[in-house]
Parts: sequence; C-alpha cells; structure tokens
Amino acid sequence: MSLHAYGVLVGQVVGTKAEGGKDSPHFQMQIRAAGQDFRVAVNVLSQEAPSELLCLTVESFQHPVLAQMNGMADGFTPLPHVAGGAGLDYIRGNLVDRTAFRAVPPTEPGPDNDLADVIGRYSSRAAADPGARVYAFGQRWGPEATVPDKIFSFAPGNGVHDIHMNQGNTGAFVRDDGVWQDGGLLFHLTSADRWAAVFLAFQSQSWHTDDTSGHAVGPDPGPVPGPTDPQGRVRVVASLVNPTGPAPEHETVTLLNRGPTVVNLGGWSIVDRLGRRMTLDRLALPPGEAVRLKVAAPVQLSNQGGTISLLDQFGLKVDGVAYTAAQPDEEGVTIVF
Repeated sequence: MSLHAYGVLVGQVVGTKAEGGKDSPHFQMQIRAAGQDFRVAVNVLSQEAPSELLCLTVESFQHPVLAQMNGMADGFTPLPHVAGGAGLDYIRGNLVDRTAFRAVPPTEPGPDNDLADVIGRYSSRAAADPGARVYAFGQRWGPEATVPDKIFSFAPGNGVHDIHMNQGNTGAFVRDDGVWQDGGLLFHLTSADRWAAVFLAFQSQSWHTDDTSGHAVGPDPGPVPGPTDPQGRVRVVASLVNPTGPAPEHETVTLLNRGPTVVNLGGWSIVDRLGRRMTLDRLALPPGEAVRLKVAAPVQLSNQGGTISLLDQFGLKVDGVAYTAAQPDEEGVTIVF
C-alpha cells in the first residue's frame, strides 16, 4: 500500500527524550516549525527479530537530493513517491552503502554506545545551533485537535514517524512497502556549514525490492551480501558526466570487475536518477579489468548532480553512486568514485 502521508518535516529541535524498556521504545524529538510543534518518533528497537536496528551516520553528507532542500519552508511538506524528487530511497537513490550499516543496541549504560546516544548527539548539535534545521523524512500523523502530545504535552498532537527504511518489509509490515518513501534524519548545521545524516533500517528488511511495490525480491534479506548476491561483483568506479564540447555530449561510465571470475554483462543495465535504463550488450568482463561504456539514450547524466546505478540481468542492484553539481566542475574531467 505504501505510506499514505509521506513527506519531510523541517524545523528546529527544541526538546528530546530517550525512551528505555522493551515495549517499542523510541527516541523522541520535539520540533518547532513556523510556530507549530511536532514530535518526531524514531524507532530504536524492532518488533521483529533481530531486534537491534541497523544504523549509518554520515558526518559530512553530500548528495544531489540536498539541492531539493534549498528554499524548503519550515513545516511538513508532502512528497511524491517518484524518482528525481525530494523523497528518499536507500536503494534507488544511492544514498547509502548498505554494507556500512551496523547493528546498534537501543539503550546501554555508558556514553555514545547506543542508538539513543547516536541520535541524541546530532539532535543536541542542532539544538545548540540557532540556525540549524532538522529534516525528518517519514509519515505524518495528526493534527489531533483534542489530544495533546503524549510525550511533550503540546497541543494539538502532531508528528512524524517511520523514520527508517520503508521497503522490503516482512510480516504485517509488508503493507507499508513502497519506493521513494524511506525515512531518515538530515541535520543542516549552519554554524559548521555542513549536513549530517542518520539512516536507519531493520535487520529483517530486504535490500532487493520491486521497483513498483517496494516488496522484497531475490534471495538476500539482510545488509551483508551473501554468496549469491550480485552486490559488489562489479563496481561503478568513474564517470565522465561533463564531456568537452557542445551537445550532444558523449558521457561515459567506467565499470570494474573486482571479483575473481569473468562476469557477463549482457542484459545488465545502467540507470540514471530519473530511473531511465540503458541495457548493456553481451560483454565478458575479466576479473580485475575495467570497461568504459558510452552512455546512450534514454539515460542522461545531468551536470546538476545525479545518480548512476548498475543492475544485473534480473534487475537486482549491483552497485550505485551519486554525484553533486559541484563535482563535474570542469569539462572533460572524469569523476572518480
């Protein structure tokens, strides 16, 4: 069904509370946006085993999606579930390296050793920076005119939850599957002039999902590639996004076979940020060797930032990269990932 009220909340952090216990604890943030209060409820423990969430933090986050944040007003903005928009998709948007996620306990004694500490560290930085904004991606609830908030007591009750990956689910949570609707926290720290990011996923979720429904496909249910998983066999290592000369330009993508055996690229695809695909001809790529492919229609690599994804013949993601508008800053210079 997908999330029915997906979007992003932009505002100031004015309060936090870390919940303990085993009954669906959350890290709670009170966000003030244009004079209105919201609560952002961040899961720190899964209802399905394994219970510890997967977390990835990025101290200096750079991605073309940040260009969509420019000029976004405080408050909740609904977002469409489409490629090329401001919605997040951990898989198709090349936001994260799934192998960099680590399982983190919800709460543990001591400093900086649990998920509440991780989120608290970033929210504290944002709260101490008057110009900072948090961008909380997830599903909105409320406003609940007759119900005050159960954590911070403001009224009306109002908030955002599902601040985690929202595809490849199992059990009853399959109903929430969808594409371009993942949750996450982006912190714009104006005093440091940088963005920081916190991305969360459940260990039970699959990292291969259908492009329409977001339901799990393929054999691999977890974050670490298994022996039959295509991830990591071939890497996107470089791209000439801004070739020398006038249009039509001859953009290229360079692939490296890092595995120990020959890989046949026939039927594989290059996919751009808008989801346009270029199917590759039959090509045997020996181990340890690279091939430079000329980009052909309908795929287009924008000079204003974009993504490049590599899919195998079954449509499963093998690798993906992202680049910003600042990277192809000179004609004829190849971006190395």
